Amino acid sequence: MWIAAAFITMISFGTNNTIFKWSTGNGLSKLHIQFFFYFVAFVVSFGYGVMNGILHFNLFTIFLGSLIGILNANGNIQMSKAFEKGPASLTSPLIGTNALFPILSAGLIFHEKISLLQWLGIVFMLGSAMVIQYSPSSKRNTSYLPWILRVALAILSFGILGILMKTSTYLHINSVNILISMYGGGSVYLAICSLLQKEKWRRNEAGVGAMVGIISVFGYAAYFFALQFGAASIVFPIVSLNCLIVVLAGCWIYKEKLKLYQIIGVFSAVLGILLTKI
Repeated sequence: MWIAAAFITMISFGTNNTIFKWSTGNGLSKLHIQFFFYFVAFVVSFGYGVMNGILHFNLFTIFLGSLIGILNANGNIQMSKAFEKGPASLTSPLIGTNALFPILSAGLIFHEKISLLQWLGIVFMLGSAMVIQYSPSSKRNTSYLPWILRVALAILSFGILGILMKTSTYLHINSVNILISMYGGGSVYLAICSLLQKEKWRRNEAGVGAMVGIISVFGYAAYFFALQFGAASIVFPIVSLNCLIVVLAGCWIYKEKLKLYQIIGVFSAVLGILLTKI
């Protein structure tokens, strides 16, 4: 069940990233879409908690959840800025290495035991996620120092985020309360960022953000379930393969063609998944 939950998260995140790709290509603000998706997700998760009587907050839960939300939002912002500053061909693959942080912490901090075959599967999945996102044909003017800084901040944000998510399940904190704090804290952070950047608001950003928010609630609920009952060192690489959904959606929606190295990456990802299940 926890592997199935990890796949649900992978599909949810991949779907949302596809929507982000489409929306930014149509001139919508990724920052505003994120704000609406966080706000709608906060309302949905809070409503669910009220209806089921499972709201049990303390300062630590609010702080931890808010920090997770801020790190996720900041990671997305830094990634967007990195695409503007440096080579797109390397930005996604490099940021994808953030999964190494929570994977290593699973063994070093949370004492998970992973077999040699499973480690091989993890390497295959992470390698595949990096290869699939590589695009050698991408060209743009590069400002290397700002680009490296943005990439490093994105890696740190996503990497620490993964460790904190595993920490919350390790401490048996109710995932709904973490989600509420995460989306609430993230909403405040994104509202402040929006005020500082003074971007123009568009009406259709609210609709797109609401859709992304609802998908995100299901994705993160499955994510916490997978981390609570499964091996984090396997869950994180599976979730990192959400780029597969983006690539396949690009083939379907935009009629993009898979390159040979991407096809190899898809097959090696499947092989990695099979190895982790042995």
